Amino acid sequence: MRSYIGNHEIVNPAEFEELALGFDELPLGLDRDLFRGPLGPETAQERAAREAVAREVITELAALGEGGDEIAAWDALYADALTRTVPFLRAATRDAGRSARTGEAA
Repeated sequence: MRSYIGNHEIVNPAEFEELALGFDELPLGLDRDLFRGPLGPETAQERAAREAVAREVITELAALGEGGDEIAAWDALYADALTRTVPFLRAATRDAGRSARTGEAA
């Protein structure tokens, strides 16, 4: 008997568990929270520290990219773009508080 999850055939119990339950960890790569900020609130001091580290990481990735590492160059561009984003939940919370204070209709 063959087992499938979606259109993927299961060949061993470990693969079944992985496909059925998903991954506990995110795949390796950039820490998105470092560049865009956490979904929850952070203090000004935490934000300043996070942004300082993010700038250092972007600088290092850009230097590696200029040295010929294409993956690092793309990671530097992606990380830099993440620094200019705001997580939806944080933006929605901020905007909800703003409209409640001003009495504007949605």
